[in-house]
Amino acid sequence: MNEVILKNSILNGEVLIPPSKSAAHRALVCSFLAGGGAVEPIIGSKDMQAMRQALSALENNEEIVDCIESGNTLRFIIPVAAALGKKVTFTGSGRLPERPIGDYLRLLPEHGVGCTSNGKLPLSIEGRLTSGRYEIAGNISSQYITGLMLALPILDGSSEIVLTTRLESKPYVDMTIKVMRDFGVEIEETESGYFIKGNQKYQQRDYFVESDWSQAAFFLVGGAISGDVTLKGLDMNSAQGDKEIVNVLKRFGADIEINETGIRSRKSKLSGITIDVTDIPDTVPALAVAASFAHGKTIIKGGERLRYKESDRIESVVSNLKKMGIEVEETQDGMIITGSDVKGAELDGFNDHRIVMAFSIAALCADGKTTISQANSINKTYPSFFEDYNNLGGKANAISFR
Repeated sequence: MNEVILKNSILNGEVLIPPSKSAAHRALVCSFLAGGGAVEPIIGSKDMQAMRQALSALENNEEIVDCIESGNTLRFIIPVAAALGKKVTFTGSGRLPERPIGDYLRLLPEHGVGCTSNGKLPLSIEGRLTSGRYEIAGNISSQYITGLMLALPILDGSSEIVLTTRLESKPYVDMTIKVMRDFGVEIEETESGYFIKGNQKYQQRDYFVESDWSQAAFFLVGGAISGDVTLKGLDMNSAQGDKEIVNVLKRFGADIEINETGIRSRKSKLSGITIDVTDIPDTVPALAVAASFAHGKTIIKGGERLRYKESDRIESVVSNLKKMGIEVEETQDGMIITGSDVKGAELDGFNDHRIVMAFSIAALCADGKTTISQANSINKTYPSFFEDYNNLGGKANAISFR
């Protein structure tokens, strides 16, 4: 079964948010380059499977590195493999072959690595990456910057990353710097980008993976529109940019309390706001749901890169909101949502985990039954989402959908 059927319900209780995919991916690469050390906890999601098997392929000198549908894995591992002098071919599935890798196709040949590609996957590389000056736009994907940061310290000679545009999603880069520092590798921020000293060595250590603010967004919105939910395991001092969801929901008028037991989100009267999501694009599906239950107009802007995710998330969100009877206007970099009565509907999951989870939250207070196709896409990052959803009182019939 690849469909979930949801009925009106109220979420109440506590939920332990799963470990951060973003932190775990970075830590796994650092641990691999260090030559060992445990990285825990890690959930059995497809994205984690992709990273682990990619690193295993490099370790075992395999010719094919299958990144499944994981953009993080692809963009982190390409420069790492190049820095190690690996001759490999990168493959992927779903929308991954359509996602941009153009900057690597330009930068790698400039620094000693041959690339064979028609502009997308499969991509074959050969040669060893050399240090130097790497000029790259900061508004395409911060994953490029992270990939280079992970790889460049192990090269002979120092390097610099020179940003030719403003860096978007900077908190993800800040997270990379923090995790690398935890493994003994230093990155220096400069006026034009970043300076990376060469000949550094990653240090072996065991690494604890913190909970995921990107996943927390769904249940924070769920509490704000329906019930009383306490989220556990989250760190307010985290380098994860998506912790900003707390402040954004407070601007909506959400009743959110941070205390010793966790972060509590209670049903509230919400009002529309303007949100620049340049640094928090992954929260957009959840925020769009909050906006649907808010009085007045919400403007979401700064999210043009959402068009290159597992789905075109601007188009996907707008399409499903319209099916639920919401007045919404699509813009190039976001959407304008006018809150109103939300109706149950037959929705498309777009094979996108964040779309499925966000509209499962919308179904809590929708008038009538909601069905969402391709519901097993949650296995990409949060396989236990519906289990947690139902344990809180949600009514999701996803018994056999895995």
